[in-house]
Amino acid sequence: MNTKTILLVEDNSQDEMLTLRALRRANLANRIDVVRDGQQALDYLFREGEFTDREAFCLPTIVLLDISLPRLSGLEVLARLRADSRTELLPVVILTSSDEEHDRLKSYENRANSFVRKPVDFADFAETVVRLGVYWLATNEPPSGR
Repeated sequence: MNTKTILLVEDNSQDEMLTLRALRRANLANRIDVVRDGQQALDYLFREGEFTDREAFCLPTIVLLDISLPRLSGLEVLARLRADSRTELLPVVILTSSDEEHDRLKSYENRANSFVRKPVDFADFAETVVRLGVYWLATNEPPSGR
């Protein structure tokens, strides 16, 4: 897939808006899709539920995943992604306000590619999102054919 797509999994509308604004200003992705809970994330990624008509099995370039989500937590989503051969190598960055060591440890145990704490200050938050985007969309080289 040539289109650089980001899947943002975020239930906080303010954090969603700030993330989208920062990514669009940096012109990093052709497309940014947003889902607002853990079950929607899985449905999107596996083309189930309301996403059965989504284009043929195309994975995003990167998933930015919050931990505290309705229905299924980000950690549950991550565990399911890693358990499926279609998504086991999909880059997933935990982007969260959690400062809990348990969350960080569980994220890495479930093979998150990165754990990033959301800065409170808007300018810092925007800069963090841009740096993530530049690295994962422009610098990182994923395995071919995935």
